[in-house]
Amino acid sequence: MRLVVVTGVSGAGKSTALRALEDLGYYCADNLPMPLLPKFVELLSTRAEIDRAGLVIDARGGEFLQDTTAILAGIRAAGHSLEVLFLDAGDDILLRRFSETRRRHPLSDTDIRSGLRAERDQLTLLRQEANAMVDTGALTVHLLRALMQERYGSAEDDLSVTLVSFGFKHGLPTEADVVLDVRFLPNPFFVPNLSALSGEDEAVFSFVMQNPDTRAFVDKAEELLRLSIQGFRREGKSYATVAIGCTGGRHRSVVIAKELGQRLRKDITISIRHRDIQRTGAA
Repeated sequence: MRLVVVTGVSGAGKSTALRALEDLGYYCADNLPMPLLPKFVELLSTRAEIDRAGLVIDARGGEFLQDTTAILAGIRAAGHSLEVLFLDAGDDILLRRFSETRRRHPLSDTDIRSGLRAERDQLTLLRQEANAMVDTGALTVHLLRALMQERYGSAEDDLSVTLVSFGFKHGLPTEADVVLDVRFLPNPFFVPNLSALSGEDEAVFSFVMQNPDTRAFVDKAEELLRLSIQGFRREGKSYATVAIGCTGGRHRSVVIAKELGQRLRKDITISIRHRDIQRTGAA
């Protein structure tokens, strides 16, 4: 079992970090009492489909934190991979965050600074156990999610990109994050021996790709998508959809989706779907 314990002061981003772990496929729990941690790991270990878990343990645990060192040592001695991530930020930043969210600090009524001091005292043992400490004061929610992806994700957790070919006359795909319009390219529909075929056929593919405008467009589109994908990763997106449209969705859009897929899948997880390829009419 790979176990990530997220801890730290209130307002430092523990909930965001836990949600990021959940999106990465971790089995997650919030505010688990420390004495229950060995039983929690033992229970999950009986489930073959669960090999990693994330949980928040913090000052809300109160006296349950007294045996932190011994309990974590026992988890590691049992052969599990355990990492403690401690999130913190400056008091002024935490005060501002509490003011913006209007949430109550768990250890204070009106004097939040006093509550933060008490909280840090209670977290001393967990702080000493931390494998990584992150100051989230300068991090946005998106940057924190990206940090979690980078540190606790794997190659299988990378952004998945779907290229969808479609026909504008059948409507835009509602899930599209990026839309590319290729209706300006020469249309095989008006070539007698190509009209009945689709972009999956080599003759149509060659007809579309041999045009200099097509090649120039695909070069620029690849550059645009690589830049967009970098941004999606920084935002912590798990999925992105690129819609490529021609008139009917049978010829040009299919060809461009195939070509971009070939170029991008060398270093990006790509799937291709041709939404309207089976429809009849102008393509």
